[in-house]
Amino acid sequence: MFQKLIKTDNDVSSFILRVLLGIVFLPHGAQKTLGLFDGRGFQASMEGFTSMGMPWMIALLVILAESLGALGLIFGCLTRIAALGIAAVMTGAILMVHGKHGFFMNWFGGQQGEGFEYHLLAIAIALALLVRGAGRWSIDRKLSS
Repeated sequence: MFQKLIKTDNDVSSFILRVLLGIVFLPHGAQKTLGLFDGRGFQASMEGFTSMGMPWMIALLVILAESLGALGLIFGCLTRIAALGIAAVMTGAILMVHGKHGFFMNWFGGQQGEGFEYHLLAIAIALALLVRGAGRWSIDRKLSS
């Protein structure tokens, strides 16, 4: 079972997708875990999520997906699990927050909030990684060969 989870080819495009998705999400995870990049830190992030009605376990999984999941993607370690976590977080963000604001990002301040176009791109990249795996230069590839 573990071998199926980490099995991957030597594809460079998977490498590019996973590293860039990880780099995009790592600062978001650092905001929620460490308070970096003007973030609130772990305790305040947990309080913010649970005050929205999110169970504490789900709030914890969101924070872990954005922080440890991002690192997993960058290094290609348990890529499919990390990608699934990111896809779940982005789906939840659309359903709980961004869906009501429409498709487009709020570039000019004309909306009440941000749309979900960015979230769809992140989900698409995560789904590609779920199908393909980590690709070249990954811990998953090293462990599966």
